[in-house]
Amino acid sequence: MDCILRQTRFLNAKLADGALADLTVTDGRFSAITPAANAATSPAGAVDLAGQLVLPAFVEGHIHLDTSFYGDAWRPHIPCTDGFDVRERVAFQMQNLGQAAPMEERAKSQLELCVGNGSLAMRSHVMVDAAVGLKHVETILGVREKYRALIDIQLVAFPQSGILSSPGTAELLDEALRLGCDLIGGLDPASFDRDVKGHLDVVFGLAEKRGVGVDIHLHDGGTLGLFEIEEIAARTKALGMYGKVAVSHAYALGDISADALAKAGDGIAAAGVAIMTNAPGNHPFPPVAALRKAGVTVFAGSDNIRDSWWPYGDGDMLNRANMIGYRSGFYEDRDLEAAYDVVSHAGAKALGLEGYGIAVGAGADFVALNAKHVPEAVVAVPRERAVYRAGRAIAKDGAMIG
Repeated sequence: MDCILRQTRFLNAKLADGALADLTVTDGRFSAITPAANAATSPAGAVDLAGQLVLPAFVEGHIHLDTSFYGDAWRPHIPCTDGFDVRERVAFQMQNLGQAAPMEERAKSQLELCVGNGSLAMRSHVMVDAAVGLKHVETILGVREKYRALIDIQLVAFPQSGILSSPGTAELLDEALRLGCDLIGGLDPASFDRDVKGHLDVVFGLAEKRGVGVDIHLHDGGTLGLFEIEEIAARTKALGMYGKVAVSHAYALGDISADALAKAGDGIAAAGVAIMTNAPGNHPFPPVAALRKAGVTVFAGSDNIRDSWWPYGDGDMLNRANMIGYRSGFYEDRDLEAAYDVVSHAGAKALGLEGYGIAVGAGADFVALNAKHVPEAVVAVPRERAVYRAGRAIAKDGAMIG
């Protein structure tokens, strides 16, 4: 029996290099990219993009689907009593979650916000600790399955309350990986668990046992945070995990001298450790340009969206590129293109995505928007945009369709 191919042609798409092209999508993948024919009439069933800029769907590299209150009642932010304190923020989070709408509803609201803005690949950290057990993981695994046709989601088993300081968490993390989480997480080995070696022994031990990647939250600043990054890089190299380890936040890299940063950048790049930043407003953050120059993969995520950590977040990775560019002092076109790369191709590399981009053979997950080129898209952040999954329209102007 002959297979019936599902094929759609997209006409007059503006590519990132400025060329106008016609795109052919066959069974969800780009099968041909040719110069625009500029035909007087469009073939039946073709979609005329009329010169809109076509970009690969954005990559949401760090988010928390289980703890957002987006779509729920407004939760006023509770400030820490004496400066930023991770333990205190975790306590506020547990207090707020006890009064929140069902997790599945909140996760769906956040997912649809991200998809509507053009993110079709995501890495979400999901809380695992002695207090919540595996309830968060089980719920988010179910949500992932329901949205599988719309977005690719990686889940990180995340020890929000530490590992060594929360007895039983190591075993729960192992079970979370067995249930279907894709990576093992960690949290401030020095300041939270006060045992860098012990914490990393568990994290990398589980990674080796289960054959998964690592993504560690690291808020510790200065030389302490730098030491932890160096330890993570050393373990990554020792275990041959090049390209499979990320450090999220890595505030310390924005809190050290230029000479120390240059040395650290070389070491991070050599180990193949990726660095995630969301360019938070009141913290030092990794210098994007310097790290990229050293060869480090720098990617981005929204992190928290209207949760117990801060009330901001719109689920729009193009707007995140704008923030990163603004806070990094990116003004030239090449710098604005770098800010875009952080939320697209660099994100795809950090997440190990295959078949990403506008290229023959790649999955036809893309965003069409009104901008002359990538720098303008980063600066203007056009709200009018259409989102396509495997060549099928699934969202327009921020809202899901169909």
